[in-house]
Amino acid sequence: MPAPEPLTLDEDKPASRKWLKEVLKPARAGLREALLVSLFINLLALAVPIFVLQVYTRVVFSHGVSTLYALLIGVVAALVFDFIIRQARSRMLQRVALRIDVALGRSLYDKISALPLRTLEGRPSGFWQTLFRDAEMVRNTFSGSAAVLLTDLPFAVLFVAIIYVIAPPVVWVLLIALPVFVIVSIISGRMMQGATKGERQAGIGRDAFLAEMLQGRSTIKALALERTIKPAWEDKHADTIERALVRGGRTDMFSNLGTTMTMLTTIALVTTGALAIIDLRLTIGALIASTMLGNRVIGPFNQLVGNWRNYANCRQALKRLDTVFALAEDRTERSIRLSRPEGRLTLEGVSFGYEEGRPPVIDNLSMEVKPPGMLGVVGRNGCGKTTLLKMMQGLYAPTGGRVLLDGGDISQFSRRDLATWVGYVPQECFLFAGTIRENIAITDPEASDEDIVKAATLAGVHDYVLDLPDGYATEIGEAGSRLSGGQRQRIAIARALLPDPPILLLDEVSGNLDMQAETALRNTLGELARDHTIVVVTHTPVLLRACNNIMALDRGRIAMGGPTQEILPRLFGGAPRPAEANAEAAVEAEQKDVALAASAEKSS
Repeated sequence: MPAPEPLTLDEDKPASRKWLKEVLKPARAGLREALLVSLFINLLALAVPIFVLQVYTRVVFSHGVSTLYALLIGVVAALVFDFIIRQARSRMLQRVALRIDVALGRSLYDKISALPLRTLEGRPSGFWQTLFRDAEMVRNTFSGSAAVLLTDLPFAVLFVAIIYVIAPPVVWVLLIALPVFVIVSIISGRMMQGATKGERQAGIGRDAFLAEMLQGRSTIKALALERTIKPAWEDKHADTIERALVRGGRTDMFSNLGTTMTMLTTIALVTTGALAIIDLRLTIGALIASTMLGNRVIGPFNQLVGNWRNYANCRQALKRLDTVFALAEDRTERSIRLSRPEGRLTLEGVSFGYEEGRPPVIDNLSMEVKPPGMLGVVGRNGCGKTTLLKMMQGLYAPTGGRVLLDGGDISQFSRRDLATWVGYVPQECFLFAGTIRENIAITDPEASDEDIVKAATLAGVHDYVLDLPDGYATEIGEAGSRLSGGQRQRIAIARALLPDPPILLLDEVSGNLDMQAETALRNTLGELARDHTIVVVTHTPVLLRACNNIMALDRGRIAMGGPTQEILPRLFGGAPRPAEANAEAAVEAEQKDVALAASAEKSS
């Protein structure tokens, strides 16, 4: 399988809008209804100009007061009906926006959730967040004022035709002005496109930097890095502001230009009409009515100058969403339901590299882990240990070779199946805001209390939870901020143990554990290794001694491997170091003392 390519979501590529058709499908009926209502709204827009024309033609000069009252009643009724159907159109468009919001938000969430881990790691988190802003842009374009504008524009032709009938001498002013508005709109869109793109990229960079600051807030406070980081933040923030000013300046320029062009068009209409009245080719009522209709024609085109930027932004958003929806996904559906695997992992000539042209992190590695038992993986930093575990879990697809589970290529299994069969505890575990119970049961919210307690007990966190005032209902804060590193680590282990996976992958899980907890974890893993396949990346002798086999990695290859009793002395030069031996002996002695005290209490 080829290495994942970096995402280039702003390039011009052939658009595949199948996803958009699915998103708009629930809203099509509402859009058709809104278009039909717009027809009546634009027809009712003729009521006021016709009223003015008739007043000047049939009332003023003939003193027809009864005619005036009749016209007044008619135009008021038309305005009331116009208000009612405008309200109805607004509600229709609100329902359309809601349907698009639900469909597009759900589709985008499902798509991002189904993307491979390497694809998600290829862009900062801020980039993926901005895709939902793109979704809002698409929604607003298809259901907001921009959509109303598009429904009003075709009726401009009708109004021009009516002006030609009632005031032929002034119609040529509109025939000249309207193409000018269109040309200015196109120029506006092209000039705004680059400014908007630059502002968006600067905003993504600033937001990514801010997210990194918030993630590292403890380090920043501990080392007093505020002054060190401030110049970089100010540079990014200033760049965003500068690009926003450029975009805002261009927006204001074209908006003001559109207003000026509207007033010039009105002046040209009135001037031309006045000359025609002097020449007895036009009446005053026809001039006033045509001026009102002309403003009705010019209004949408003036809005087009300001809204063209929105259409250009929508086009860019659609291109980015097109590319995202075209990205390859993890397998999300199973072709056949398989029983729980035994847990035999096989790697056949597996290779993996993060970037082309650089040495691979895993280089043509072949191995087999047979169940049951526990394999310890050691090696220097950067030798590929974590990458190897992610490939075993199916999070990374190998660039060469394949990974087998019970003889079957894991690429055929769905992401959910692999997550159930292969438990994984990363080196930096992440917990979600909520309760301890919710975090342990997050992979199976319907899990029974007995299963949750069993997993917590195996992970060595049950006794700690019972000592809390709220027990398993204790809120842990954002990312588990109210817990210590060791407590977060144990909860993550309990979360991985809950579905009872036949394979368990652990990446430096003892880094935040004290010696007593480490010994308890060793005993737990030793029990689990009797009927599970466990692969643990660790450099702790306490855990390595519980392994059946040990494998040492070096530059993505197996440097040595074999039974623990053969490999461990070669790693640590024979017997354990005094400090480690004394610490382990002290923990075992303490456990014996606790057991003796408990038995003495029972006998008394």
